[in-house]
Amino acid sequence: MKKNVMSFIVAFGLLLTLGACSSSGDQASSESTTLTLSIWETYEKEGMEQIAEAFEADHPEIKVNVEVTPWSQYWTKLEAASTGGTAADIVTMLSSEFYNYAANGQLMNLGELVKNGDIDVSAYRPEIADLYTFEDELYTVPKDVDSLGLWYNKTLFDAQGLAYPDESWTWETLLETAKKLTDQEKGTYGFAAPNTGQDGYNSFVFQNGGNFLNDERNASTINQKNTVEALQWFVDLSTKEGVSPTDDQLSENDAVTSFQSGKVAMVVQGSWMTSQFRDNEYTLKNCDVAVLPKGKERATQMNGKGYAISAQTKHPEAAKKFITFLGSEEGMKIQAETGTAIPAFEGLGDAWVEASSDFNAQVFVDQLEFGVMKPYSKATKSVETAIGEGLREAFSGKKSVAELTPKIDKEINELLKAAE
Repeated sequence: MKKNVMSFIVAFGLLLTLGACSSSGDQASSESTTLTLSIWETYEKEGMEQIAEAFEADHPEIKVNVEVTPWSQYWTKLEAASTGGTAADIVTMLSSEFYNYAANGQLMNLGELVKNGDIDVSAYRPEIADLYTFEDELYTVPKDVDSLGLWYNKTLFDAQGLAYPDESWTWETLLETAKKLTDQEKGTYGFAAPNTGQDGYNSFVFQNGGNFLNDERNASTINQKNTVEALQWFVDLSTKEGVSPTDDQLSENDAVTSFQSGKVAMVVQGSWMTSQFRDNEYTLKNCDVAVLPKGKERATQMNGKGYAISAQTKHPEAAKKFITFLGSEEGMKIQAETGTAIPAFEGLGDAWVEASSDFNAQVFVDQLEFGVMKPYSKATKSVETAIGEGLREAFSGKKSVAELTPKIDKEINELLKAAE
């Protein structure tokens, strides 16, 4: 009897030990691990869920939830979550925010995945891979690459008997056509020229041979002639030429809203808007996209998002498996075929174009040849704010750009120095 009791105790203890082992960490085979992928683009959710489903098919022990937080709340929420230790396992990164998160130790170093061959950095566009490298180590897997195009309202063009934009267009063509499409009494304008960089003046500055930072990205160039000249031309579209709503008007109804309601005939917007414009009944029926008009040279701003693992994830091994799949050709191909975004993985642009055939999406892939990286630095967000705030008086018509750029130049240099 004692022998039987002792055998039972030993067996029961062994079961408890095995149970404890099987429930520890994220490597357990008997329990599923749930990861959260955080994104801000609502239109990307369906495509990202398809990528997650493909991953789960090969890794049934791992479940992935795709969580969407609107852009207006995304970074505030991520900052609070990172500080509080509750950030999603996989987070979406952008150039303007990457440096702060990497420098503050909030992202996992992916160097191990690169060294063992799980992630092949050479498979991505080098500009995007460089963008997400910190102290010679990869901290974010390149997700996509984007460029900008001239979106236009075919119906408004047809009503005026105007030819659609094409590769022959210059800044002068844009201005003259915008004048013909503007009727301020009816509240309609030929173009939208907002006080923003990415979907505003940046590409025009690049086309004029200007930039905002030097090649080393440690000093301002906003006060140089080519940059000032392009900025003033862009500002004049609203303050002098009257072909764009004013800055105050665009603060009430932004460029996209105005375009989708037929109040603005042309806007500069990126490849990332293709899905949104496809899902909007008005723009799907009435609008299309062309290459940007050219200045002294042809150029478009280029940028791209990426995937990063939160340094606080409770499931590091599962997160590594998923981010490896996200950055793989298989994962990127799903992103392309669902029309989610142009993959940063080289050679998959045509698949995205085919999935985005409602519009002339080929222009976005073609323009990558002339892409100029968004001016990023160790103080990207602060620099962008300084430029936008500094140019406010120009967009209100109170001062010229040349009167404002010396002060902006000084402020940018101070921000860059403080970030070193």
